[in-house]
Amino acid sequence: MAIDLLNHKLDRAFDHIDASGNGVVEREDLLGLGARILVGFGESPTSVTGASLVDSFDGIWSALSQALERDGYSGIARPDFRAGMRAAFVTGDRYDTVFRPATVAVAELCDGDGDGDIGPGEFRTMLSAFGIAYDDVDEAFDRLDRTGRGTLTVDELVLAASDYYRSDDPNAAGNWLFGPL
Repeated sequence: MAIDLLNHKLDRAFDHIDASGNGVVEREDLLGLGARILVGFGESPTSVTGASLVDSFDGIWSALSQALERDGYSGIARPDFRAGMRAAFVTGDRYDTVFRPATVAVAELCDGDGDGDIGPGEFRTMLSAFGIAYDDVDEAFDRLDRTGRGTLTVDELVLAASDYYRSDDPNAAGNWLFGPL
């Protein structure tokens, strides 16, 4: 059961990156996701915030390629993506040093005014970049907002990403990061 859940979540992550739907993700696809996030928030990729996000997404690609013993220029098919994500970030030791900084960069971008809170509109902008259906965003936000305050903190969003990518608990709140599984 746990493997099926993780596979399902990693398959959704693959689909978020594979915008062309050709069944292969490449470095440009991952950087394209980063670009969609930046555009959604009106942030330049050359700003300090934008460069941090681009660099962190590039770091994810490098770690994923290294875990698969690839040169970094080859495309990665779905089964290899699952294996690489597991090796680098789920069971491997690269989550805290590589993946977490990327989630922090995205969460901080969502918190445009720097008050530590992410509202439903900011959350919607982020999920739009991932291609999440409009109808799923509100439910995802409500499931992640465990306190019922009507906002998420940057830390809550970062924790949700960790749950999504690393937890095999079917009841983990982070499973709702991108809407219903």
